[in-house]
Amino acid sequence: MASAGIGRSLEGFHAVRAAIDAGRVTSLTVEISRTNRADYAALLANARSAGVVIEEVDDVRDRATTGAPQGLVAAARPLPLVPLEAAVAANEPAALLVLDHLEDPRNVGAIARSMLAAGVKGLVIPERRSASLEATAFKAAAGAFEELAVARAKSTADAMRRLRKLGVWLVGLDAAGERSLFGCDLLAEPVAIVVGAEGKGLSRLASDLLDVTVSIPIAPEVESLNASVAASLALFEVSRIRSTTLGAPLQ
Repeated sequence: MASAGIGRSLEGFHAVRAAIDAGRVTSLTVEISRTNRADYAALLANARSAGVVIEEVDDVRDRATTGAPQGLVAAARPLPLVPLEAAVAANEPAALLVLDHLEDPRNVGAIARSMLAAGVKGLVIPERRSASLEATAFKAAAGAFEELAVARAKSTADAMRRLRKLGVWLVGLDAAGERSLFGCDLLAEPVAIVVGAEGKGLSRLASDLLDVTVSIPIAPEVESLNASVAASLALFEVSRIRSTTLGAPLQ
């Protein structure tokens, strides 16, 4: 059964607006100086129509957890997590991203935004040693989490074993991968891209469960790519391969 949910605390214009549109926001604090701006006025009008309790203050930063809340702090009903099977079914053929203990919520939020842009809808995160999916991650995602199917597994290894039973290929990003990410034929199949932690890369257990590891060719002067950048390249390569091989974009 899916656990309680994510995104109870929200900051930043796009994250708050998306949650209001989704009907999740219960209360909203806004800086008075921003209320005359057309975009903020429209957001507030939508919030009032939805019955959101609104408080106007001089400065929201003492209530915020991010460094730049953009004049908005909101409380919301949690965005429900989904069973793993629902994340698999979010695309046809399946296209998922599995995060192997990424702990920076800004990276996870940026990845969520890239997922939505690339059309990949299923995201899997482990229960332990993973980023909190609250204000910082949601602000970086700029509303993308509202459109994704996010599943939480006991562990990365558990998720990978279950995905294999569901007929999903497991492809890991690793600088030492035996094949290039670009042109990898498995990306046209039901596939989960497994992305390792910042600095540490893929865990040993995750690496042992992969069907194949792929690398991103980079100039020798660069040691590695940021996890969110590497994930974004993989997401868009899945989209490109699907469009080329299957003759249609991700569904």
